[in-house]
Amino acid sequence: MGNSGIATTAAAPRAGTVEVLVGLLAELDEATESGVFYDRVCKAVCSLTTMRRAALLLHDDTYRSVIPMGSHGIDPDLVQRIEGTLDETPIARLALEQDRVIEVRGGLAGHVPDRYAELADTSCITCTPISAARRWLGVIFADHEGEDFELDDGERETMLTLGRLAALTASVEHSTEQRESERRLSERVELTRELHENAIQRLFGVALALGSERGLSAAERRRCQEELRSVVGDLRHALTRPVATPTRANQASLAQVLERLLERRPDLKLEWEEGVAVPPDLEPVAQSVLAEALRNADRHSKPSRIEIRVASDGDTFSLAVENDGAGNGKDTKGGGLGLRLAALEALRYEGLVEFGAAAGGRWRVRLVVPVGS
Repeated sequence: MGNSGIATTAAAPRAGTVEVLVGLLAELDEATESGVFYDRVCKAVCSLTTMRRAALLLHDDTYRSVIPMGSHGIDPDLVQRIEGTLDETPIARLALEQDRVIEVRGGLAGHVPDRYAELADTSCITCTPISAARRWLGVIFADHEGEDFELDDGERETMLTLGRLAALTASVEHSTEQRESERRLSERVELTRELHENAIQRLFGVALALGSERGLSAAERRRCQEELRSVVGDLRHALTRPVATPTRANQASLAQVLERLLERRPDLKLEWEEGVAVPPDLEPVAQSVLAEALRNADRHSKPSRIEIRVASDGDTFSLAVENDGAGNGKDTKGGGLGLRLAALEALRYEGLVEFGAAAGGRWRVRLVVPVGS
């Protein structure tokens, strides 16, 4: 590890620190709703310390990589291209393990991914941990626009406090998203149950009429046809209501996501049928199914190999994810909230998501959607 540059004399916190923190907390709801909260945290890092540039990254457990969530003083488009893992970023691991702000200088090689060591245009950088309850959530990188610097203890304390605030927000957001997903699933299941019960009764009445030994009059046949159309219309209307979690505006394509995953996860094997392209309107549901399939594989089994297949027969698009390490399937508690929501979302496109145990101690998740439905 390079010189940590820890100051020996503590400096008093900058004036306005409390006011800035109170302001961030006061605007928490509005800022998180608009998606600018993490940008404001980065701006606070630069306004309360001598740093001039900052980027905040949160870890995604499913993709085992970081997701840029906020920045200040850096081109946002450049920030959105940042990706990496903890294993290839020793400075981040050290900051999280020791729960303190880490400084490195004299070149970034060996501290950040090699592909960024030269592109960062700086020889001195700080890394602030974002963690809560021993859970590593992400980090904040900051520097002095390439110039050398040395933090004092007051600045370190301020940066740690901002990291704690970001961790609190990330934890609350995760809990809120989970509760919202459960609420939406509950509402959708209840609506589907009501429609199902209503539709079954009406279809049962139509079946009795059609199965009657006496012939039906022209008016009765029209009535049966109208009833069938009405039932189908009600069901179609219900199934077209969205239930999936909104996707990020800057989300990469399925092909880009898989390309990055293959670089980081040697257990993944991809078979992408030649000439197959993911219809743009199916990107959200395809990525949702992929994320949930990988999450289930990592959480409920011990996979040594995860096979992903993207295919199309011209009429349908399909995405299949199959992993080993699932045992006999009886003890694998897959198919939880995420996959159920994805399955309901697939119905919007007249598609389906099937999941369950497969032969040879494997677990399979498969999305099939009509093309152009």
